[in-house]
Amino acid sequence: MSDNPYESRARDLAEGFATRAAHWDRTRTYPWPNVAEMVAAGLMGMTIPREYGGKGASCLDVVRAVEPVAQACTLSARILVEANMGGIGAIMAYGTEAQKCLCAPIVLAGDKPAICITEPEAGSAATEMTTTARRDGDRWLLNGTKHWITGGGISKLHLVFARLVEDGQDRGIGGFIIHRDPEAGLNPAGFEVVRREWTMGLCGMPEAELRFTDVVVPESMRIDADFADLMRAYNAQRVGAGMVALGVASGALDHATRYLRERKQFGRPLAEFQGLQWMLADMDTGVHAARLMLHEAAASVGDGGFPDRTLAARAKMFAAETALKVVNDALQMFGARGYGDTEPLERMYRDVRMFTIAGGTVQVLRTQVAAARLGIRAPQNREGYWQIKYAAGSD
Repeated sequence: MSDNPYESRARDLAEGFATRAAHWDRTRTYPWPNVAEMVAAGLMGMTIPREYGGKGASCLDVVRAVEPVAQACTLSARILVEANMGGIGAIMAYGTEAQKCLCAPIVLAGDKPAICITEPEAGSAATEMTTTARRDGDRWLLNGTKHWITGGGISKLHLVFARLVEDGQDRGIGGFIIHRDPEAGLNPAGFEVVRREWTMGLCGMPEAELRFTDVVVPESMRIDADFADLMRAYNAQRVGAGMVALGVASGALDHATRYLRERKQFGRPLAEFQGLQWMLADMDTGVHAARLMLHEAAASVGDGGFPDRTLAARAKMFAAETALKVVNDALQMFGARGYGDTEPLERMYRDVRMFTIAGGTVQVLRTQVAAARLGIRAPQNREGYWQIKYAAGSD
């Protein structure tokens, strides 16, 4: 039994989550009942400071809670991460008092803020975005298209990144909070959910294309921080994403261990075959090493409020690739049974594949780690920003 209350609560929920995980996958529906249970357990928005209704939990508290949830349901674990890190982290770190008071209750009630950065022609090179926010008195007019926006059409809070244009001049990239809740009558004119991407895994999570056409955003909803500051929140997001991948791998390892004990071939349990023992040992070692790296990164939060950028990049890269291998090896141990839907491994494999891509590809993260080791920076882009800086979400 864990002495961490958040981890203990997460473990209490995991069994129920596991029984429903296949349903969300097959029906491609958002797991609202799971979200309600996480709200009741105090896991949504637990990093929000106490003065705004949260628990003031640490990054390490979050990752310890994420693992048991991810073992049971990848989708729910991803929601848990994004309700505690990323967008809400940036808002609580750099937002105004009014912005914090608006956003905190929404997240605590079960919302997962959507971070709107990626565009059709701006993926890892985030600073190439073309979405603009043009100053119009005490408001901004937002125009552009974002795609692969996690939670698009579901999330109520959107942290939208756009180029600030004032007096015809490009003032760099800034962030805006947009509150959209059609059921409550909050549906900003010009904010359109164009379509939902069809994904191979994490099927209950909408990945949407959003279009903004002269969307009016008041100055009071602009976050007064530069792009580099806002992107620091991605360091926590990456640690959280790595922990989801690690949790899936840990769950796959448990399934493989059970199967090797139960399944017999050639008159003896699979657990007695040395080749499979060695595979299991490598899987166990990889999961353990990834967990240590993620905990180290989560514990590195300093005065800035976010994990060390290099530790976060290294941990996410290693955890994502390790998880993919562990789940693949677990499926191999099950043979054809693992390839079918009688076991959760085929779903887990589809889910975990995403984590080497989203939140920073493992190639971009390798560039980040190598640059830190070598003490170098990549060439500047057209704005004079260091590409490595923003591609990796560093200081």
